Amino acid sequence: MMRVTIVAVGRLREAYLDKGIAEYAKRLRSYCRLNIIEVKDEPFKEGYSSAQQEMVKAREADRIRKVMPPKSYVIGLDVRGQMRSSEELSELISYLGVSGWNQVTFIIGGALGLHSSILNDADLRLSFSPFTFPHQLMRLILLEQIYRCFTIARGEAYHH
Repeated sequence: MMRVTIVAVGRLREAYLDKGIAEYAKRLRSYCRLNIIEVKDEPFKEGYSSAQQEMVKAREADRIRKVMPPKSYVIGLDVRGQMRSSEELSELISYLGVSGWNQVTFIIGGALGLHSSILNDADLRLSFSPFTFPHQLMRLILLEQIYRCFTIARGEAYHH
């Protein structure tokens, strides 16, 4: 069974997001082994310079690297990444499963996004939209899409 890890910067603070995430985590039990790892976000203030923002993202990147599963196909979420349809993402995950990758890791950055070192090391930079979503909401959106990918691969009715 494929292992799917989500490494997310910051804690969830909204009960409604927590409930939605718990629902999709429960649904995914039939399809994969899911692990959600939260790493501490770095405090920052509005008005930080570009250099200060890079420092914040670099500290978060260090925390991300410490918890990343080894030998994993890494997908970094980035608004400037490649956009794929649900069907295309499902095909990729299915392909990885038959190509010897039994571990896929999705990385969600903090409020400032992911540091370039994480994105450069990722196997894929994935964008869900040209819109910018709150990183906490992105966790729920990502889980729904992962669930959708597995239902597409199995030809189940959910994705229609």
